[in-house]
Amino acid sequence: MISNVERDAPQRATWPAIWKGWRRRCPKCGSGPLLSGYLTVRDTCPVCREELHHHRADDGPAYLTILLVGHLMAPLLHFVFVTWRPEPLILFTIFAVGCIGLSLYLLPRLKGVVVGIQWARYMHGFAAPH
Repeated sequence: MISNVERDAPQRATWPAIWKGWRRRCPKCGSGPLLSGYLTVRDTCPVCREELHHHRADDGPAYLTILLVGHLMAPLLHFVFVTWRPEPLILFTIFAVGCIGLSLYLLPRLKGVVVGIQWARYMHGFAAPH
């Protein structure tokens, strides 16, 4: 059941919040940094003072990262192997570095996306507007 406070809350646009999260910025103002470390969500935005401490992404970003990296690298690995037949050690080295690099690039961005969605949908720690 939706409370009166939740029903009266202003609507938040989801796509801009997702884009701000991808850029690792505060989903409200888009200026302040969302993360204080590689994957640690800040307690509050240093620019607009939006509370962010209650957002928990848990395993979502890691799952999405594995899903994307696997779906990108597996067909590429097959194509490279069938087309050029490189030495196994060279193939492994190139794709291991590629998978690790792509994973490290995507993980904080996908965490920002998940936090942006949570913020836009008032998930995890709804607070009434003042």
